[in-house]
Amino acid sequence: MLAAIEAAKASIRLETYIYSDDELGRAFLAALLRARQRGVQVKVLVDALGSIGLPGDFFSALNAQGGQARIFNPLALKRLAIRNHRKVLVCDDATAFIGGFNISQEYVGDGIARGWCDLGLNFEGELVPELAQSFDQMFALADFQHKRIARFRPAQLKRAGISGAEQLLLGGPGRGRNPIRTALYQDLTHACQVQIVEAYFLPTWRIRRDLTRIARRQGTVELILAGKSDVALSQLAGRSLYRRLLKPGVQIHEYQPQILHAKLLILNDAVYVGSANLDPRSLSINYELMIRFENPAMAGQAREIFRDIQRHSAKIDLPTWRRSRGFWTKIKERLAYFFLARVDPHVARQQWKALPD
Repeated sequence: MLAAIEAAKASIRLETYIYSDDELGRAFLAALLRARQRGVQVKVLVDALGSIGLPGDFFSALNAQGGQARIFNPLALKRLAIRNHRKVLVCDDATAFIGGFNISQEYVGDGIARGWCDLGLNFEGELVPELAQSFDQMFALADFQHKRIARFRPAQLKRAGISGAEQLLLGGPGRGRNPIRTALYQDLTHACQVQIVEAYFLPTWRIRRDLTRIARRQGTVELILAGKSDVALSQLAGRSLYRRLLKPGVQIHEYQPQILHAKLLILNDAVYVGSANLDPRSLSINYELMIRFENPAMAGQAREIFRDIQRHSAKIDLPTWRRSRGFWTKIKERLAYFFLARVDPHVARQQWKALPD
């Protein structure tokens, strides 16, 4: 990403949930300032809650040089629940990066000896201008004073011809179908081989039903989830589902060396990469971005990545798991599930309804 910023000649669009005032954050800022000095158009969009620790004047030098840095949905209690969780870098409308990486020092490393385990994708082609357009729409409505941004959530699947079908899926709050969730439902209906890496795992009832149904009909369902998490409540809620998934034959592993933050889904030959987790926030509340590739060769490469991560993960055994769950642990897991699956979405819906049209 830094190399792409240094090579940019015309434009840079950077969008992230977390941007930290640390060594990595300052390295990105320095690269963006050098780009402005070359005459490159620079726009930066960060989420107000995700980047709450960022000093108010952090981007002042960039703005003074003609760059534009904006804060998405400035903090206000009445709309606090709705966030922009997307991570995108587009340079010169020619090359793009998506994935789970935020701009923060904890992502530096190999995910094994140090640094969080995460996944990103760098690509070129016809989807790159679509990403740039999506960024511009979010950037223009960063103040988030109304619901007008909802109409920029296209349900129509975008296609390009790099190496098979490619679809840009943009999710967000409001009525209507969420394109990410809809695409997952369609793929899971026909899938017989499923590999999923997820940092925060609290899927909808329908996704859970589809996963267990695939396992029951002798398909393969393998999950790699967080053994170490930066959000303990999410880990507790996800673990409340383990027994119901393990019983019909879903295989669950927990990543051990570092905090797991990656998002990768392989459903037969369809590969999903981007910012969304399998939880209520990503599938109903947050603004998210995923790209779906239907490509056997890419699916094979993604499975190699999955196996590499799996080698550093511990398999969860149902009898052992049952014995390890004490009464208070079960209570905490169920309370965490109730809060994240019921309370948080309810609050977000109420805050969305209260926004002016």
